[in-house]
Amino acid sequence: MLAHSIAFDPANPAPALAQIPAQSGIFALFAADERAEPYLSRTPDLKRRLARFLDARPTQSKRLRLTEKIARIEYTPTGSDFESALRLYAASMQIFGDATRKRMHLHSPSLLRMSSDNAYPRVYATGKITKLALDDLFGAFPSRVSAEKFCDEMLNLFELRRCHEDLHPNPAFPGCIYSEMKMCLAPCFKGCSDERYEEEAASVRAFLETRGASLIAKITAERDTASTEMEFEKAAQAHARLLKVQAVIALLPAAVHQLSKLTALIIQPSFEEEGVACFLLTRGVILGPVYYSVQGMRLHNEQSGSTSLYVQPTAVEAVPLSAEGVAVQVASRNVLEERLQNALTALMTPAAKSKPTGQTIADHLCLFSRWFYRPQARRIGEAFFAVDPDSLPTRQILRAISRVYSTSHLA
Repeated sequence: MLAHSIAFDPANPAPALAQIPAQSGIFALFAADERAEPYLSRTPDLKRRLARFLDARPTQSKRLRLTEKIARIEYTPTGSDFESALRLYAASMQIFGDATRKRMHLHSPSLLRMSSDNAYPRVYATGKITKLALDDLFGAFPSRVSAEKFCDEMLNLFELRRCHEDLHPNPAFPGCIYSEMKMCLAPCFKGCSDERYEEEAASVRAFLETRGASLIAKITAERDTASTEMEFEKAAQAHARLLKVQAVIALLPAAVHQLSKLTALIIQPSFEEEGVACFLLTRGVILGPVYYSVQGMRLHNEQSGSTSLYVQPTAVEAVPLSAEGVAVQVASRNVLEERLQNALTALMTPAAKSKPTGQTIADHLCLFSRWFYRPQARRIGEAFFAVDPDSLPTRQILRAISRVYSTSHLA
C-alpha cells in the first residue's frame, strides 16, 4: 500500500528499525493477522516514532508496546506536512473508506454558489459540492463567516435578491426592506422585468468569474468617458464607486475561483535531494507529487537585492574549456522552463482520466484550505493560481522553486 515494506521480527526488531529513515512520512503497522486493522499515522521523524513504538525494551510502557503484535512495517517518506496529509488521506481511504473523514476531521469547505434552479438566481454560502454544479461554485473561503461576509458586501454592489424562497411573482406582495432601500430589483412583486433581472444576474456571475475585473473595467470606462466629456461630478461618483468595489475585492482570498476553472500549482519541499515536489490543484482535486530537479539551478539569494543575477533562477550548463584552459559557464533558462513544462504535463496526464466524486473534491479542498489559510509564518511552500495550467506564471514559479528549495535544504 505504501512505498516501502519491511518484514518485522518481534524477537529482533533492530534490523527492521535500522532501515527506517530519520525523516518525515506516513507509516502503517500490520499485525500477523491480515484481518486486523492496521495502525496508520504520520510523523515528522519516522525513525524516532517507530523506535518509540517498536523498541522492545523492558522500560517501555505497556500502552506503547506494539512489538509483539507487528509483522510488517510500511512507510512512505514525505517532504512536507502538506504531502504527508495528502498521502495519509489517500492511504486512509484505501483502509478505512468513508470513515477517513471522521478520523482526519475533514469538514466541508466554505463556498459561494450562484443558484440557477429558480428563474430568479441568487448567491448564497454553502458547503455542499456536486460535480454538476462546479460552474456555479466559487471557493474555497477560509470559513463560512468569511464567505457570508464577502457575499453580503458583494451584493451591496448589485440589486440581486437575497431571499431564499423559490419566487412566484405576485404584484400584491408588499416586498421587503431591501426593495424599499432600492437594494433589490424586487422580482417578488414584478418590480422589474425578467430581462432586467437576468441582466443583473449575468453581471453578478461575471463579477464572481473574473474576481471583480468585469465590474472594475465597466466603472473605469464610465469614469473615463465622463471625464473626457468634462462631466466631473459624474466622474467623481464613478470613482467613488470604483473605490467601493476595490474594497470589496480586497476581501476576496487568492484561493477563491470558479471551481470548474480552479487551477493552482503548489510548490513543496521534497524528501529527495536536489529537488522540490510539485502538486496541481485542478477543479478541486489535488494531483501529484511530481519531482522537479533543481540540479544546476542558480539558487535564490534573499539577501542579494533586486539587481542580483540570482533574482531570476538560471540553469548553468558546462561547455568545453576555453583557449586559456578555463571552464566556461553558460546560463540557460530554457532548461528550467522545459523541466517545469514536463512536470506540468506529468501532473495533467492523470487529470484527464480521473473522475472524482463531489465528496472527494470536498475532501481535497479541505486539505488544501488547511494548508493555504495557515498563518504565513507556519505555511511552508507556495501556490500560484491561474485559469488553466498554460497561463501559470513560469518565471515566478521558478523563483518560488528556488526559494522553497533554499529554505528547506540550505537553512
